[in-house]
Order: sequence, then structure tokens, then C-alpha cells
Amino acid sequence: MLASQSHPSSFTAGTEGSPVVASPAPLRGEEVDSARLLHGQREVLIRHGSEVYRLRHTRNDKLILTK
Repeated sequence: MLASQSHPSSFTAGTEGSPVVASPAPLRGEEVDSARLLHGQREVLIRHGSEVYRLRHTRNDKLILTK
């Protein structure tokens, strides 16, 4: 398949203009254990940009994220 026949983001230029297949984007982010976020607490505040979110670990062993 030639680079001109595929989606432009599928290829990048290699040496001497030869097409090189780009790596696919990861389907999901890194997995992080909730204990690592909570540090033994039942609740933690998470800043994302200018917003603050509350991550709570409930008595029913569920996680709830609220703004």
C-alpha cells in the first residue's frame, strides 16, 4: 500500500521519502492501582487543570468520582 492511498496519519516520511508505518496509538492509558491514588484514605482530591475532583472509596468497595 502506498502512503498516498492511505490516511495521512498512518504514515510518516522515512529516509529518502520512503513511507514508514507509524506505531498505532495506545487503546488505553496506564493502569494505576486505586491504593496508589488513595494512600490508605477513603477520599482524595484530584486537580485536573483548573477543576478539582473528589475520588471516594465507598463502604461497598466502589469508587465514585465527582466534580
